[in-house]
Amino acid sequence: MDITYTAKERTFRDEVRQFLADTLPADIAAKGLEGKRLSREDHVRWQRALSERGWLAIHWPTQHGGTGWDAIQRHIFEDECAAAGAPQIIPFGVSMVAPVIIKFGTEEQKRHYLPRILDVTDWWCQGYSEPGAGSDLASVKTRAVRDGDHYVVNGQKTWTTLGQHADWIFCLVRTDPAARPQEGISFLLIDMKTPGVTVRPIITLDGEHEVNEVFFDDVRVPVANLVGVENKGWTCAKYLLTYERTGIAGVGMAKAALRHLKNVASRQMSNGRPLTEDRVFARQIAEVEIDLIALEMTNLRVVASVQGGGVPGAESSILKIRGSEIRQAITDLMRRAVGPYALPFLPDAMDAGWDGEPAGSVEAASAAPHYFNRRKLSIYGGSNEIQKNIIAKMILGL
Repeated sequence: MDITYTAKERTFRDEVRQFLADTLPADIAAKGLEGKRLSREDHVRWQRALSERGWLAIHWPTQHGGTGWDAIQRHIFEDECAAAGAPQIIPFGVSMVAPVIIKFGTEEQKRHYLPRILDVTDWWCQGYSEPGAGSDLASVKTRAVRDGDHYVVNGQKTWTTLGQHADWIFCLVRTDPAARPQEGISFLLIDMKTPGVTVRPIITLDGEHEVNEVFFDDVRVPVANLVGVENKGWTCAKYLLTYERTGIAGVGMAKAALRHLKNVASRQMSNGRPLTEDRVFARQIAEVEIDLIALEMTNLRVVASVQGGGVPGAESSILKIRGSEIRQAITDLMRRAVGPYALPFLPDAMDAGWDGEPAGSVEAASAAPHYFNRRKLSIYGGSNEIQKNIIAKMILGL
């Protein structure tokens, strides 16, 4: 494949760069580049700016408000946003539940939910994992029992990312407990303000409140909130996961992180010379960069191959595995680059203007939490071990 941008694509890249220069708030960009925490308001402010430009729903069909961009344009956009320090678009609404609603939802559901996702009225979260059902989603036990025009939902979800901010949650619920594990599951949309919904924080190893437990106690959900056919939610789940796993590759974010790593390593001294001149460390950076270039080319081929409306199969699992491994490797090298100064991390102090002393740089203060946080990449979206099983079954027939 030709990896050289055409004149039209270079013009588009310049348009994206100009938009970012004119529109991306400086305070949000600084937080992104310096590794500081972003608030709900930061994410909403940026996504609304994208929505006003018509650039939020980059994967949607144009008839629903999508951009109509091809694979290369989407790649350029994501690459330039990451390089500028723009926040990652929160995927649960625009990139995960919306494609499911577009493909399996009723016309009424499309008319109601899609505009509210597009203008960032509703913040969504994902209700898949449970204490006894992570990568094995067929084991979900959260029950939804039909009662007239409602389902009564009882159960628990866990690792619910940013659920503390969410207005809505899309859930896998068991509607037929007597059916086979992958049968009897339905895809349900639940208003987080409904009585009986409780959100409890989980504080992760990096000290942040990013994930949650969500409990459902006799939560009444209108039957109209069912997406697709009752007991056939597994089809929706598989469709959504291919989008999630492809997105986890995070090529643009990895490229930005690698540039940052090189910059930091060039200023860190080892035996009187920049760390980038250390043969062992330079080789490690080169190995990661080669892997990232290969991942980028594979990602472009996969996305281009399904441009006609298809969905990637085992390829999404390949991207998920390699993307998570590369991003973890970059954070590990960053932690090694700043050495013992990676240990201190005081989020509140950083938010108040602390510059990372005694290391003298913010990257030293944020290296450890980023390293710890990225450990989860090999687990969410289906663990890498499960992805290898999918690849073996779909490609090798094992």
